[in-house]
Amino acid sequence: MSHILSAVAWPYANGPRHIGHVAGFGVPSDVFSRYMRMAGEDVLMVSGTDEHGTPILVQAEGEGVDPQVLADRYNRVIVEDLTQLGLSYDLFTRTTTGNHYKVVQEMFKAVHKNGYMIEQTTRGAISPSTGRTLPDRYIEGTCPICGTDGARGDQCDACGNQLDAIDLINPVSRINGETPKFIETEHFFLDLPALTDALATWLGSRKGWRPNVLNFSLNLLNDVRPRAMSRDIDWGIPIPLEGWEDNPTKRLYVWFDAVIGYLSASIEWARRSGDPDAWRKWWNDPETLSYYFMGKDNITFHSQIWPAELLAANGRGAKGGVLGPFGDLQLPTEVVSSEFLTMESAKFSSSRGHVIYVRDMLARYQPDALRYFIAVAGPETSDADFTWSEFQRRTNNELVAGWGNLVNRTASLLHKNVGEIPALGELQDVDRAALDKSLQGFTQVGDLVRHHRQRQGISEAMRVVGDANAYLAETAPWKLKNEDPDRMRTVLGVAAQLVSDANSMLAPFLPHSAQKVHEALGGTGTFSPMPQMNEVDDLDIPDRSYPVIQGDYSSQQGTWGRRDLVAGTVVPPPSPVFTKLDDDIVEAELDRMRSDD
Repeated sequence: MSHILSAVAWPYANGPRHIGHVAGFGVPSDVFSRYMRMAGEDVLMVSGTDEHGTPILVQAEGEGVDPQVLADRYNRVIVEDLTQLGLSYDLFTRTTTGNHYKVVQEMFKAVHKNGYMIEQTTRGAISPSTGRTLPDRYIEGTCPICGTDGARGDQCDACGNQLDAIDLINPVSRINGETPKFIETEHFFLDLPALTDALATWLGSRKGWRPNVLNFSLNLLNDVRPRAMSRDIDWGIPIPLEGWEDNPTKRLYVWFDAVIGYLSASIEWARRSGDPDAWRKWWNDPETLSYYFMGKDNITFHSQIWPAELLAANGRGAKGGVLGPFGDLQLPTEVVSSEFLTMESAKFSSSRGHVIYVRDMLARYQPDALRYFIAVAGPETSDADFTWSEFQRRTNNELVAGWGNLVNRTASLLHKNVGEIPALGELQDVDRAALDKSLQGFTQVGDLVRHHRQRQGISEAMRVVGDANAYLAETAPWKLKNEDPDRMRTVLGVAAQLVSDANSMLAPFLPHSAQKVHEALGGTGTFSPMPQMNEVDDLDIPDRSYPVIQGDYSSQQGTWGRRDLVAGTVVPPPSPVFTKLDDDIVEAELDRMRSDD
């Protein structure tokens, strides 16, 4: 058994998340984590809501509320949505906890002590009308390197280069369109040049990454400069150094503290588990495998900034240093980045109403229908488009008519003709061939999911479904009831085993329906564990509580491999696993979008 860290990108708590977000970080990480648990690995899946930074501050001011009130509101919304989607976090927490503040400040001090956090005078942007600092990401202009319009003050998405806002041609504020004013200010910078060689050595040792992710990450090394890790802002984590920590307008940059959330969430999970040092199995052991899931807009922070922070805390850059208080922190095994999901051929836009939020989707459709679409047609290695017509087609033709029909037909034949799982009689060649081919699917599907090729993985699992449907059509057990009842029982027993096999292979992708299929074959107990939303007290801040996602996934009966069905198990009357979507839902959803424009 290996220790597997499943580190999932932290959704920003300035609003509800839409389906494009969970297509990038949510479903892929959960499929992987569920598979790894079924395969017997010891998985720790952590994340939370990212709650610092100027965007939340600006939005809170616009609504006339405290930033913490805004963060509290959307933290709860996001926790509710991700729980309903079935994302099996061991802990989904937040960045405004006392635990997170402590871990971030200890990391900062470790990096600073080793000499990789340096003070520099820089020119920061402020709004002439308000005097408030403008974050780099809220300034746009023409890229000075490639000439593309719409480059942000921290990075140009067109050419991938790191930028400074002052270098933009014709910079403007995205908040109100005014030209920013640049003033001198003191800040802490992560000394990336002193860590470049170590980063290059680490990236050069990475094998099996998606080519677009590795190539992008390597290209980042071509233009490495110190990167600001503090900001002129009053919403964030105080800088834990004398002369700085009491300054009300200087805070650590949100992207310094947010990536440390993977470590702080692991530590919070351990503290809540009763073994405060349990997190070290996933962070200090060189044999641990760690996978970071996100959309492609976050690659920089996970393949450069976070590894650089870890190297600096470990004293492994050009300046040397000593291990920090958290010991020898292991770098990511792989950065698993998805591309973007568009909707009806256009980018998601909450302001224009061109969006569907996770909670609205789950209010009208089954969670596994959304999970299936993301898994089989999502933006794994290239941008993908969600359309209502394709969602309806895949739900009806593949889930309902393919998988759901196989389950209901098999369960119905068993219930009406036998009443239980029958013992297998003498097998014929057609039976052995079907069972052997189904068994091979575990190796094929498992290998694909383990290597983050989930689209191929679920397609292979659905091929197993197709083969099982073909087996039923060829053997036609409904014709054997009178002429050869013993043969009918054997065929139905084989069919039930094929359904059970397919259900295990599909369980990481479709956990809600996996439980229903388990019960349709007479199974009892928890086959596919679900996360729970719990209210917990802050471990370090008195009289404060917040919602988290947790789960006991050790109770699952589902394992990666064939589970021989027990003869004599009573098969109840079946009920449909999936809901067929009417033709009019496509136009209704398009009308809903148009009415929001």
